[in-house]
Order: sequence, then C-alpha cells, then structure tokens
Amino acid sequence: MKPASVSSHRRHPAVRLRRVTLLVIATLSALAAEPASVLPGTQPLGFDGDPAVAMVAGIERYLDRLLALHNTRLVRSASDPESALTEDEQASRRERLRTLLGVVDEREPVGVSLVAPLSSGVAGGEPGLVGRGPGYRVFAVRWNVFRGVEGEGLLVLPDTGVPVADWIVVPDCDWSPEQVLGLAPGLPVERQFARRFAEAGCRLIIPVLIDRGSRFAGNPGVRSVKHSQRETLWRAGYEMGRTPLGYEIQKILAAADWLIANPATARATGDGDRAATTQKGPGIVGYGEGGLLAFHAGALDPRLAVVGVCGAYGLSARNPELPIYRNVWSLLPDFADPAVARLVAPRPLIVEHGAYPEVTHTDAGGGAPGRLWRPSRAEFQVAAKGARSVHAVFLDAGPDVVCGPETAERLLRAVRPDDEPGAAQGSVLTIAGGSTGNRYRTDPIARVVGKALGEEERDVSDGLPAPLKVAPENVGAPVNESERTLRQYRQLLEDTQWLMRESRHVRQAFWSAADRRDAAAFAESAAPYRDFFRTNVVGLIPPASLPPRPRTRLLYETNGYRGFEVILDVHPDILAEGILLVPTDLGRGERRPVVVCQHGLEGRPRDVADPRVENGAYHQYACQLAERGFVTFAPQNPYIGGTRFRQVLRKAQPLGLTLWSFIVRQHEVITEWLAAQDFVDPERIAFYGLSYGGKTAMRVPVLVDRYCLSICSADYNEWIWKNVSAREPYSYLWTIEYDMPEWNLGNTFNYAELSWLIFPRPFMVERGHDDGVAPDEWVAYEYARTRRHYVKLGLGDRTAIEFFDGPHSINGQGTFAFLHRRLNWPDPAR
Repeated sequence: MKPASVSSHRRHPAVRLRRVTLLVIATLSALAAEPASVLPGTQPLGFDGDPAVAMVAGIERYLDRLLALHNTRLVRSASDPESALTEDEQASRRERLRTLLGVVDEREPVGVSLVAPLSSGVAGGEPGLVGRGPGYRVFAVRWNVFRGVEGEGLLVLPDTGVPVADWIVVPDCDWSPEQVLGLAPGLPVERQFARRFAEAGCRLIIPVLIDRGSRFAGNPGVRSVKHSQRETLWRAGYEMGRTPLGYEIQKILAAADWLIANPATARATGDGDRAATTQKGPGIVGYGEGGLLAFHAGALDPRLAVVGVCGAYGLSARNPELPIYRNVWSLLPDFADPAVARLVAPRPLIVEHGAYPEVTHTDAGGGAPGRLWRPSRAEFQVAAKGARSVHAVFLDAGPDVVCGPETAERLLRAVRPDDEPGAAQGSVLTIAGGSTGNRYRTDPIARVVGKALGEEERDVSDGLPAPLKVAPENVGAPVNESERTLRQYRQLLEDTQWLMRESRHVRQAFWSAADRRDAAAFAESAAPYRDFFRTNVVGLIPPASLPPRPRTRLLYETNGYRGFEVILDVHPDILAEGILLVPTDLGRGERRPVVVCQHGLEGRPRDVADPRVENGAYHQYACQLAERGFVTFAPQNPYIGGTRFRQVLRKAQPLGLTLWSFIVRQHEVITEWLAAQDFVDPERIAFYGLSYGGKTAMRVPVLVDRYCLSICSADYNEWIWKNVSAREPYSYLWTIEYDMPEWNLGNTFNYAELSWLIFPRPFMVERGHDDGVAPDEWVAYEYARTRRHYVKLGLGDRTAIEFFDGPHSINGQGTFAFLHRRLNWPDPAR
C-alpha cells in the first residue's frame, strides 16, 4: 500500500520544531495485512468501537456488580439473628456513621428562644404564640446548634403543662412545620401527622428543613447554574466533610438536648416549675426527608427512645439514583438501611411503607439528576427482612398514608411488657397489611414502645386512634416561611464558608505528625498520609486481575515518529486505552524517557497525540515531544460523556470509590507495560497533564510510583476555595461539574499537600495569566507552599512554576525544558 503524503500540521508558534511529513495509512483492513501495522510483541487490535464509551460503560458494569454484591451481603448479615451488635460494636459503628454524615461538630449548650411575630404578644397574648389547638398551644421558636447555625420550627406545649411524652416530629423538607400541624394550607388532613401527637398531649418540636427548590440558589451577577439549595449545600459541605443530612441531624439532636435538659415545663421558654417524668428520652418520627433524618438521628443517638420512619426506608440499595443531596461517601459497604436499623436496636423502630415523596431532579439547570420514589412492596420487604435481627415493626400502610393511624398507635400506645417475658430482647419482625384491610394485633413491640416512653400502663384495644380533632387556629401574624427558609439556608452555607476559611489550620493540625528534619525523614513520615489519601479520598479497587494482553494498530507515521493505538486489560470490563508515539530514530538497544500526556475534560488521546488534530488547548504537545525524541503515551481517561460519567461517579461514591479508583489502576497497568518495552527507560516515565489532566497530575502520581515526575498544567490552584467558595466566580459551586467535590478533602489535602506526597520527585506547574480556572493570586499563593516545602528540605531545584501570557492551554516552553533537564534528554532547542 502506497501511503499518501500530507503537508505538515500547524505548530504552536512558541516552539521551533522541524517540518514533518505525515504518512497516512488508508484503511484498517489494509493495516491488518501489514506486519508493520502492529507494535512488535503485541496482538492486532480489532476493536472498532469508541474506546471512551466502552471504558465508561465498563466501569459502570463493574460498579453495578459491586453494588449488587454489597447489598446482598449487607442484607444477609443484618438479617442474621446471631449477628446482633455488642454495645462496643454499636458505639464504634455509630462513630463511623457520624463521621460519614459529617455529624462531627460539638454542639453548644442549647437554649430555645421565641420567634415573636410583630403582632404577637398583644391584647394579653403570649409572646411567640402562633397557634392554638384543642388542648395545646403552638410557639415559633429557634435554638442554637453551633457557630451561628440555628434550628427553627414550632414548639407545641400541652395546656395541661406536663406532657405525656416528648416527640421530635420531622416533616419532609418540602413541607413546613405549620403544614404538618394544620396551621397552614397545602396538606390534606390525613397527612397532618404532627396533630396526632399534639392531640395526644405530647410536647413537640417540629423543625424546619431546607426545601428542594432553587429559589435561593445560584450566585447573582456571575455565571451560575440553578440547582437546588440542598445540592448547593451538598457540594460545599462534601468537600469539607459535611452533608446536608448531617447539618439537619445536628439541629434535631440539639432539639433533643433541650428536651432532655428541660424534662417537663408549662412555659414555652423552659422556665418555671418542672414536673418529674419517667420518660427516658424523646421519641422521634419523620416523613420523607424527615423520615431519613429521624432514622439516622435515632441510629446515632441512643437517647432517642423510639424511632418512627415514614416514607424513607428501603431506598438505600439504590442510593446512586437518589438526589445528590442524599449522597454519602462510603455509605453502602456498612450503612445501608438494614445496617442502620441495627444501630437503633434494642430500642423500638417503627417503619411505615406508606406514601413516599416522589421527586425528580434533572440536569437541565446544571445540577445532578436524581429522583425519589415509593419502593415496591417486594423491595420494601427485602429491606425489612434484612433487619429481622433488630426489634422493629414494618407496616405496609398503603401509597397515600403518612404516619397513619396504625403507625401513630404503635408509637403512642403504652403497655408495660411485664406479661411478655423477653419481649425487649426478641427479634420482632411484623409486616402488617394495613393497605389490604388487615388490622395488626397487639404484639410485644407495642408494649416496648410504651415502656420506652415511660407512659402509664393502658388498655390496648384492637381499634384505631380517635379521629383528628378540630384543626388548630393561627394566632397573630403567621411565620414568614420564605424568610425563615432563606435564613436557615444562609446559615448553613455560611458555615461551609467558615470551614473553608479555617481549613488551612485544620490541615496544618492534620499534618502535624510529618517529620520535616530532612527529605528522607519527610518521605518516610508521609507514607501514612499517602495511605490515608488512597483509602479515604480516592478509594481503590483491587490491582489488575488480568494480564495486559496488549493489542495495537498503527494509526499514522511521520518522518519523526510512528503512532499506535494501544488497548490493555485491567479487570473484566475495565480496559486502558491510548496512543503511543515512538520516535523513528531509535538506535538498537536504546532506551528512551517517556512522557505520559493527559487530556482534559471530555478529551481524547487524539487531541494531544494525533498530528492531524489541532486543538487550541493542547497544540499536539505529545507530537511535539515525540519530535524532540521522547516516547509519549496519551491515555484515555474516563471523564468523558457529560452527565453519563458523572452518574457513574455517583455509583462509585457510596461505595467509597471515585473515578480515580479506576484511573489509578489503569495507569499502573500502562506504566508497567511501558516499563517492559525494550525501547523505554523504566526509571524515566514522566506525567504531564492539562486541565482535568492537571487534576490527574495532582492525584495519580501520588499513588503510582512509576511516575518519576509530574507537571500540572492549567489546573493547579487553591483547590479548596475553587470548590467551596460561594462568592468567587471561579467556583465549581456554581457550575455543572458536580463531580468535582471530593470527600473531606478540605480538611486533609489541598494542592500543596498533594505536591508534598509527590515529593521528593520533581514537580512543576504551568500557568497562563488568562486562564479562567482561577486568578494568578490563588495559584501563586498555593504554589508558594509547594516551593517552600521543596526548598526547606533541600530540593528546591526540583520544583518550578512558569507563568505565561496566555489562556487555558499548553505553553510548552518552560515545561519542555523541565522535562529535558529532569529526564536527562538533550534539548534540541538549545
């Protein structure tokens, strides 16, 4: 076959390179017949699909199998009657769950204060009074939690002065406290479930939650997407080791603190005479988002005497499909719903399979897609049977029921279990068919509930509770729901900003065990930090389980190098792919240095390593380096496909994994294969990436020892501010990239700390003044910490930064010189 001659491709003007002639091989079928079309020592590559699409799809299949395996194991373990946790095991798991949810801040001594509408307290009224119902009064209140974060909601006090029991009633986040109590329109009477507890003579706190809307989201005046407020709080909090769930659990537990510290009172402020009560602690019940919060708050805090969960249980097995604000790092290996139920034991747990919020978020506004739905009866039963080893009742109440009469009776009835020996220790699993007309019978769990609440012994009948009484009436001006929600949202968002500002000091304490006496001492002391990064930030799948079985085909040939597409095996369904450029002037037995050239977001190997493709960001830099005599390899990374790859990441995060988990293993296989080639010097394999490839440069070389140096182009900056800042226009908080936050990174590793883990290997930053990733000041500030580290440990010549007057692109001057110097390869420009 006679190759066609094509004129030389356009070059980046800043670099003087010789003119080349591109020889284009016409067809793949012709290539297959040519022995020279395959790299020696490899098999012919016959794959004709899109390797990037295949890579992302393969990772998704791998994760689907892992999700199914974890769910099966967890349900089997949690349902084993012999697997009940000891108190020490429960305490250890609670601490782990507390960390994953971000319930890590010490709460302040709590006080409840009245929120008095302007017209309240007049004409003999009580300050803060907003409503009256049959036998109870309703007050608008707020309570402190920590650092200016407050809970807000309603306090319901019985007119008798001494409550029958204390309850925290948590509505769905799209329902207001006033709606579930019947003080505001929007819910049918049968869904106003807080009224059942108020009319029973209980003292209630009903907290407000941040709703799922986007009315307060976005960054006015700058480019901004319009995702939900809860997603905004998830993005900002996740980077700082916090979650929206964790923040709202803290508010709930602060409310519990107050109820326990004020066991019975006739006045809204908690002052006045207190009556004794035998109640061990408040009960908690919630629906929807409130049900999820009640469930996890009950698992974390043994003071909550009984836990009621409505419209929330049974979805955790499909966590990646849920809205992103329910995304919790590493949740599923240990804390799917049946495992959380075990943390409630031996306290009573009442779970209702009734109505569930049905919500759909799309990516149309730049946020993450996700949905909430009612699990089928079969799905619910699987999750219920998974918790058979705990003291729980599961009620099938029908698709329109919210904390219905049967559920409320279970929670409110009080019969001492003296005539039921062993009831408190038994494994009670009841799936009652309320939706089919089957009444539940009195069983040990009802008696256990009564004992937990410390109520008087009562007769238990087979009847339902009395119908709801007259609805409460508003007193004075109603609470301004919009202002209250905005206040709550801003408090949480500001707390993430405080955490961001303080993170430098937290990281300093985290790194206090590092030994900075000299380079060797530091490198040794950095090993535990590298292990922490590997396990708690990146997460790793097992090393490659398959031999690489390299398959190649010749893509093109110039008078300076030959380009081969390469595919390598990693695991079943997991492959590594890229383009290898081999200089044509290799001498017999000569071993050359390699530069791995990594594309950015939505990129492909051809963007950097195909002389026929001119991309203004990359300037064919792998080709330029090959013309300088380097062997180069341009891998395909899986951050391609828009929402598709981001949703694959969503499947990884609840498993304690990330895309980096797979990329690291791919690069291990790539570098080991490269090192085995007879034309490669295995000690001189460098990494050089742009944009998302620059992110790769900050993470993969930390964990892949084969890389002898790393160059980060168009990405290095104050990475924590980049992800968390609610004010700066550069922030990922307001873009479509919901894949950027990394769990608790802000308290452990900024980019300077990551460069310390690359140390003592050489490290360089390439930065264009007009790069919109961040301002020069952020880059210079963070790099100063990198440079000081290298200098103080005697290796200042191993690091450099180049600022150039240009955009988000490869400049190829200082970095090329750095590669020639550090890889000990002659620079043709000199």
